Amino acid sequence: MKNEFRKLCRVLHRHLSFFFSGMLLVYAISGIALNHKDTFNSQYSIERKSFSISRAFSQEEEITKEVVLELLLPIEESKNYTKHYFPEHNTLKVFLKGGSNLVVNLSTGEAVYESVKRRPVIGALSKLHYNPGKAWTVFSDVFAVGLIIIIFTGLFVLKGKYSLWGIGGIELTIGILIPVLFLML
Repeated sequence: MKNEFRKLCRVLHRHLSFFFSGMLLVYAISGIALNHKDTFNSQYSIERKSFSISRAFSQEEEITKEVVLELLLPIEESKNYTKHYFPEHNTLKVFLKGGSNLVVNLSTGEAVYESVKRRPVIGALSKLHYNPGKAWTVFSDVFAVGLIIIIFTGLFVLKGKYSLWGIGGIELTIGILIPVLFLML
């Protein structure tokens, strides 16, 4: 009976481990990215570039859509224009598709272009941590139950000094105590 139970644990542990390995990898990679969100934006790559425009403007009224499109030519963003406005006197802000923008000091001609680009792989992986929908919630619950089964079956795969009643039990206890200690700090 014990051997049959241990054999069932090995089979379940092996198959579920392989099945959920991809999801573990996704969660591990996106988890690292999200742990460092104060220094790294996993969703977007944001770059700022300063430059000078060739002419200065005397009044905000001179700025039409056509003038703004000309200002966007050096940064090759004319086709992405959405709208512009004046947040302060002598300051022009241009909004571009995708979240990029251009801010121009009209009296000095100094401009700052902020390019915002979506990170295709790590951004998509990180999005899963934010639970994008009902189907993902169901799959995440199945995944969590699968992990519980993997953990439970893994506890009974080995026997002897490396089992749950030996070194394995000590390691399990330490693994439980570490997060508990962090919660107490």
